[in-house]
Amino acid sequence: MEKAIIGKKVGMSQIFDTDGKVIPVTVIEAGPCVVVQKKTAEKDGYEAVQLGFEDVPERKLTKPEKGHLDKAGVSPKKHLKEFKLSKAAEMNVGDVVKADAFAAGDHVDVTGISKGHGYAGVVKRHGAHTLKATHGTGPVARHAGSMGSGTDPSRIFKGKIGAGHMGVDQVTVMNLDVVKVDPELNMIVVRGAIPGPKGGLVTIRSTAKTIVVKKGGAGISANPQKASARVNPQKASARR
Repeated sequence: MEKAIIGKKVGMSQIFDTDGKVIPVTVIEAGPCVVVQKKTAEKDGYEAVQLGFEDVPERKLTKPEKGHLDKAGVSPKKHLKEFKLSKAAEMNVGDVVKADAFAAGDHVDVTGISKGHGYAGVVKRHGAHTLKATHGTGPVARHAGSMGSGTDPSRIFKGKIGAGHMGVDQVTVMNLDVVKVDPELNMIVVRGAIPGPKGGLVTIRSTAKTIVVKKGGAGISANPQKASARVNPQKASARR
């Protein structure tokens, strides 16, 4: 079943699996979220639900925002996000989505706003090379350099790397697996890193990628003509 929830990035940590291997993880405070609005195919042309997350004082809402939430009978919420879900028709206004909607082993896509780095040059922003830091380069070691020919085409093509605003972009990291879920603390722990700073708003939903289940490992062949069968028993990798 396709699922979605809104949360906050708490930070990164690490845990150990049953084999004693270290797993880098990100802890997310997910939910509880309330269904504020329901879109239907008959009325809106598509099926979706709007979720509200994080309580906020009523004085911090505009009148349209307050009226929208009052119509749904929901307490003031700071964040609203709409999700197109395959099972949206089965959800109703007022339903609560909690962290336990997900389970360990689920694969999710996490979307957030990347960290802002201000105005950055081409070296930091795009990883451009610098000039040699010896004699003869002058004060232009970190400059962008030539942008192209002058007479023809007499312009700079779109997409050329250059200095500019770095970060604060919507970034989605796909196909992360859920390592642990704690319903009491509203915590979802996913393997790997996600975009944004600590406390940044993120959305979690079931991955759009197709999960391919591996059908057994690549073992040693019984055919002596194959290279995989000719294993040197003196090697450490062969002594299992």
